[in-house]
Amino acid sequence: MTEFGTPPLCTEIYGSRRTRHYLPLPDGKLRCVPDRPEDQTYRSLRDVFMSVFLPQGYPESVSPDYLAYQIWDTVQAFASSITGTLATQAVLKGVGVGDETSTVTAATVTWILKDGTGMLGRILFAWSKGNKLDCDAKQWRLFADVLNDVAILMEILAPAFPACFTLIVCISGFFKCIVGVAGGATRAALTMHQARRDNMADVSAKDGSQETLVNLAGLLCSLFLIPLVADNLPLTYALYGLFTILHLYANYRAVRAVCMETLNRARLRLVLRHFLRWGKVPGPVLVNPKEPLLLGYHQQLRLILGAPLHTVVSNTADFQKALEGSSSNYLLFFNQAAGTVSVVFHQQAGSVDVIKACSHVFVLEALLYRDVAASAVERESLLDLQRRLREEPYKKDWATLSEMQHLLDRIFPTFLMGLMSAGWVTDRNLLGPEEWRVDWNADGKKSC
Repeated sequence: MTEFGTPPLCTEIYGSRRTRHYLPLPDGKLRCVPDRPEDQTYRSLRDVFMSVFLPQGYPESVSPDYLAYQIWDTVQAFASSITGTLATQAVLKGVGVGDETSTVTAATVTWILKDGTGMLGRILFAWSKGNKLDCDAKQWRLFADVLNDVAILMEILAPAFPACFTLIVCISGFFKCIVGVAGGATRAALTMHQARRDNMADVSAKDGSQETLVNLAGLLCSLFLIPLVADNLPLTYALYGLFTILHLYANYRAVRAVCMETLNRARLRLVLRHFLRWGKVPGPVLVNPKEPLLLGYHQQLRLILGAPLHTVVSNTADFQKALEGSSSNYLLFFNQAAGTVSVVFHQQAGSVDVIKACSHVFVLEALLYRDVAASAVERESLLDLQRRLREEPYKKDWATLSEMQHLLDRIFPTFLMGLMSAGWVTDRNLLGPEEWRVDWNADGKKSC
């Protein structure tokens, strides 16, 4: 029943935001009645704002962490806009704007060198780290923003060192182009996570609209601030410090708000440790807040997933022993003296095999560097393996590695079911394996 006392003929909804009732009239026509007619002015303004700046279907069309991330991302973008304006003013002053003794040619050459160095940095960084940005999107996003603040500081300080001005702004340009690659690539990865209805383009476009609005607000504030800081270096440095602190804090809160369901190495390590300790698999909501945001943090073993075969074996005997101890679509080679674990994948290895191989390595890491006496899963087997690994740490004991493989074969099915039940994605992952694959048969024959 509606407030008019007449049962509606049908009800129409727009996501979770609007509801309309259609009432039959005596003349046979339909009357459209909003759910709350008294709030139509407010609701119309809100709907216009949401349609301009939020993806269609919000909040159902995006991930649950979307709003928290976007709020903090907006704050950091505003702070970055202000510090960027301070840096631009310093660079223009350094190249000679307002200085009658400076020449257009000198300023042009400085600017060309700055841009050229940045372009070179963009290419080199994309070549060296491009395939890692998806795997650790949160870490690289935070890294990019810290590097951006360093670059801005260099530009603000550059006019104070006229003899080194060109060198300083070239290095700053180099850093800023790295920031552009890392920030843009990780933003794309986060957009993929946020888009829940194959609406990446819409989510990305609305993010661009939000950023444009924030930058416009930053420009308006800059128009007020620039006259105040034009010849006041202490105030410039104070504003830079204030907005940089705000920028870094907002970035930290933004990446902490992201709750990703795909497994990268840091999240899988945390999940597996919890599973070994308590016998239960924690969900993404519990694990993401504990994920380290510093690159390389908590890595005691160097892991190479998808290693080429020639880098880990040099004779047939070692390859045969590795095959005898494995029943999975991967082979594990451990060099304890170098602190390196290399995993060779079979040609048919899929996402679950990659997750299993990485879990195998993290179990080995736990045996070497952590106390497993309180483990709720296979406690006696873990203690026995830990004792044997620590008694002769540099001996290549294929029997111990084979027993570890059997241990993993016993616990991994339960672990995998726990991952799926807890809400983790297992049909794809962000563990970052290389592309090398080997084809071997059960009898040990291989073709590479």
